[in-house]
Amino acid sequence: MQEISTALELNNDYETVGQGRLASLYCVSDLATSTIGAVGSAIANLTAGLGLAPCRPSVRVDQRLASLWFAQSIYPIDWEMPPVWDTVAGDYETRDGWIKLHTNLPHHRKAALSVLDVEAIRDKVKAAVQTWHRDVLETEIVKMGGVAAAMRSRDEWRAHPQGQAVAREPLITWGDVRHSQMRSWAATRARPLNELRVLDLTRVLAGPVATRTLAGFGADVLRIDPPGWDEPNVVPDITLGKRCSFLQLNQPTDRKIFENLLANADLLIHGYRPDALAGLGYSEEARLEISPNLIEISLDAYGWTGPWAKRRGFDSLVQMSCGIAEAGMHWANRDQPTPLPVQALDHATGYLMAAAAVRAVNWAANGEGLRNARLSLARTAELLIDNPQSIEGKLDKIPSPDDFLTSKEQTPWGQAHRLKSAVGVDGVPMEWRRSACELGTSVPQWL
Repeated sequence: MQEISTALELNNDYETVGQGRLASLYCVSDLATSTIGAVGSAIANLTAGLGLAPCRPSVRVDQRLASLWFAQSIYPIDWEMPPVWDTVAGDYETRDGWIKLHTNLPHHRKAALSVLDVEAIRDKVKAAVQTWHRDVLETEIVKMGGVAAAMRSRDEWRAHPQGQAVAREPLITWGDVRHSQMRSWAATRARPLNELRVLDLTRVLAGPVATRTLAGFGADVLRIDPPGWDEPNVVPDITLGKRCSFLQLNQPTDRKIFENLLANADLLIHGYRPDALAGLGYSEEARLEISPNLIEISLDAYGWTGPWAKRRGFDSLVQMSCGIAEAGMHWANRDQPTPLPVQALDHATGYLMAAAAVRAVNWAANGEGLRNARLSLARTAELLIDNPQSIEGKLDKIPSPDDFLTSKEQTPWGQAHRLKSAVGVDGVPMEWRRSACELGTSVPQWL
């Protein structure tokens, strides 16, 4: 996947160890290895660029561990993670194809049920969906503020205006160079991002993966959510190493706190759709006025150009839209949508965001100016689709995580095991000095 190295302008020199591949039409395990490897390469380059090591440290990625991290990193002991999906969410047959309803968030669930005019009972939803044409239902749910995706083939996506727009976008869109300087941070050989301040405005799942990764190399990650927000089925996995606070950005006092955080941040990482922050009064111009030395790494679901640039979306929906679920169905000889074995678009985009952030920090530290970066799940999907599996026959199974678990971690929900890091950078251990936490449990201030 040379495109990753080109997009990040990296010396993507790392050793791959370990065996085993996730069963899929596409090279999901290779995507895991290469995107996590991009993070390791960026950290190695930064360590050398800052003069923290006499030469660039060597990097290795364990393919088995990388594949496991693309599923989950935490394994509870005597407690369980909440279900991943809401009871209504899932794939449904329409009059002319399949559609996925994503109803994990209450307002998305309400929008879908409102359009279908049914109660939240799966059999009733199924019956109602069968009366609709897939594209019409998709459009109506989106109009109501919900999220849904019709299953399209690759040919349909290539012909779709949004598919064409995404295909023209680079894997990573870099902003113009701004001739400004970052605040100094307390980088060390073992923790090259030590005390680098990362303001995290991300939700499920790519953005939180990115910020969790940066925390593993020493960054001070502060996540901000609106009061009452929760993501119980992923919070124990993705808050590792972070502090999490609540702020209500339509309240003057909380806005003042937020603006102070922004003014003193080094990195802003967010997953807002285009113009969404502007709707809160924080346009790109306003953010630069508050924090002229800030680097921003941002993502959205369906790309930054085209008619769907402002459309809400998630990994599972993008897989339906861009042809992955349809191609997987034929590959697996099934009669229903067949997604990837893990949410690979989220995880891969998250690691690419982290690698882009480290690359941008390295540029800034070496006097090359500040540059922002934008990524999208849909564009990462194109990277994966360009790499079908070349291995014939039965694919190796990824081994049980039992051999790759660290010592016990105490979390607010109980004890758990955590996977070992999939990437090793010589002299730069990836480790988290804070266990996972509940949202809204920290004071909104920098350490």
